[in-house]
Amino acid sequence: MLESLYNSSPRTVMDFSPGNLSSFHSEVLQQTQLGQLCGQDRLFQERYEVMRMLGRGGFGVTFLAKDVLLPGQPLCVIKQLCPKVSDPKALANARKRFEREAETLAKLGSHSQIPMLLNYFEADGEFYLVQDYVRGVTLARLVRRYGCLSETAVKQFLHEMLPLLEYIHKHQVIHRDIKPQNIIRCQDDGRLVLIDFGAVKEQIAQAADSTMKTPSTHFIGTVGFAPPEQFTLRPVFASDIYALGITSLYLLTGKAPLDFDSDPKTGELYWADSVRLSDPFSKILRKMTAVALPNRYQSARQILQDLDDKLPEDNLAKCLAIVHQHNHDKGKTQAGNVTNDYYSPAAKAAIAIREWRQRRDQKQGADQRRTHQHLTSE
Repeated sequence: MLESLYNSSPRTVMDFSPGNLSSFHSEVLQQTQLGQLCGQDRLFQERYEVMRMLGRGGFGVTFLAKDVLLPGQPLCVIKQLCPKVSDPKALANARKRFEREAETLAKLGSHSQIPMLLNYFEADGEFYLVQDYVRGVTLARLVRRYGCLSETAVKQFLHEMLPLLEYIHKHQVIHRDIKPQNIIRCQDDGRLVLIDFGAVKEQIAQAADSTMKTPSTHFIGTVGFAPPEQFTLRPVFASDIYALGITSLYLLTGKAPLDFDSDPKTGELYWADSVRLSDPFSKILRKMTAVALPNRYQSARQILQDLDDKLPEDNLAKCLAIVHQHNHDKGKTQAGNVTNDYYSPAAKAAIAIREWRQRRDQKQGADQRRTHQHLTSE
């Protein structure tokens, strides 16, 4: 089953080793302190052995490193944020905002689906975050490698992501950049992990603008996945819901949001012809991706309620009517790893009942065969 591949995938990271670099990435390595330490014997902050670059965005660059001071020298991710601040007052403001947002990330990192913040500090006017390294593959890469997900798999995806989103919003944090590239399927246990929070980047960008005569606008997010209110620098909790809905459409169709046609007046995407979905689930996705904020879901809890209430095919009776496949070969990936498919509580109960019935029927059949054999021998 295709969905099983998304739950147990081989480790994949971008290869930015010195022998496999574009001129752009070579320039990044030369211009950053972490880049200059890649593959060198010298340690960063007398603690981190910088191994290679993982990626670069508009507000910084990310490197894979080893923490040599900890037992086992575990891998970690170092994010270098580049505020480009020269004014002392602006730098002091950026430092305060960075520390405040880093403390918030540290609190969020207690959740199993958010990388743990291990350290944060400032060095030579640059700001650094050190986070736990998540072994796995992004959903964007999985779709490119294995194809699109079914409606059932995307419902499972939402059941995993929506409680996480509710947790983040309860801490008064807006992620601002939910997209397939920022969601990792963990290799070790199959959980989904959300990375690259935009709150810290936004605070530093605003601090950099605070002393400028003509403040510039720094949009935090990704075009296509961010709703209109985010472009006007007024993101709300429902902005993350829109991005999660667009991410769901990508998982279903393999198409980026800019690949869809849209209504020239409202901006609503024309995606219905690209995938066949049940009417209840289509309505949920339409409400998640509504361009007009009042027409959109306002909380993750509302979506979870509709997923449970409006999708009768997910109830226990339906689960009992479907024959569950217990073929161990089908339950493994190409790499031979047992999958960790997500099942709702109702589905788990249904599976347990079916297994009990199968064992009962097998026992009854065995008893009947033994009785028949006994009578025949007599």
